[in-house]
Amino acid sequence: MEFSSNPVVLLHKVSIFQDVNTILSDVSFGIEKGEFVYLVGRTGSGKSSLLKTLYADLPLKVGTAQVAGFNIHSLTWKQVPFLRRKIGIVFQDFQLLFDRSVADNLKFVLKATGWSDKSRMKNRISEVLMRVGLDSVANKMPHQLSGGEQQRVVIARALLNEPVILFADEPTGNLDPDVTQGIMDLFQEINNSGTAILMATHNHHILQRFPRRIIKCERGRVLDSAREEFSLLDGI
Repeated sequence: MEFSSNPVVLLHKVSIFQDVNTILSDVSFGIEKGEFVYLVGRTGSGKSSLLKTLYADLPLKVGTAQVAGFNIHSLTWKQVPFLRRKIGIVFQDFQLLFDRSVADNLKFVLKATGWSDKSRMKNRISEVLMRVGLDSVANKMPHQLSGGEQQRVVIARALLNEPVILFADEPTGNLDPDVTQGIMDLFQEINNSGTAILMATHNHHILQRFPRRIIKCERGRVLDSAREEFSLLDGI
């Protein structure tokens, strides 16, 4: 179902809904393999709903979309886990399970996405924790980690199945500037290794320090810096 020569995300005349209300209309854009794209816009402009539609947490009712080779508009609920094995999701509020260790948090995701070999799971957990610089925290509980460390665990979790794209919803929103710098350096390294990233952010400093293509949700439309110029001064 995956075609590596095609864009990892491709939307055509999509409408995004919150309940019964249309918040974005006529959304058409693509993201190429290995591309890094920012998603900006005021609170309530539709950023999170757009991301949730792309990873099939919200239904796509109007238009067509392909993500990692899957047709989102015709995806059945039984196919959603297969899509999730091809993508990674990084949340602002971490969404870690606080009743189990870091390793068991990651093992939970591996089991949910079809892994069964205990040795392979242990090795993969070690690999992703080492990649995010946390190879010594596997047996710690989430509450024993700082906010920045918890976010690195979330990124490690998102990398478990070697995704073709990461969807990151305000991943630095709850972090201080020094920690944010480290998280962005990590995202750059992940992107440089070939993983595409679509990252929602309100942080002007990130946009200035790490300039990339920008998609902006504004007044029910999506603006794309690859096609048109627009200002970021009127709120992101």
